[in-house]
Amino acid sequence: MIRLVIILPIVVIAWMLLVKLISDVKKANVDWTGVTTIIGFIALAFWLRHITGMGG
Repeated sequence: MIRLVIILPIVVIAWMLLVKLISDVKKANVDWTGVTTIIGFIALAFWLRHITGMGG
């Protein structure tokens, strides 16, 4: 339960960043800081999954 409380906000933030990235790309205004942030979040998610053993 505690791990869910920690992981859920991370997922929500990553989703919001992904939606922002998609809208920026559609406008052809690529914010590379946002892109690297999202890549960092994805790497963090895989790392946390590896460390905690949670996820598919």
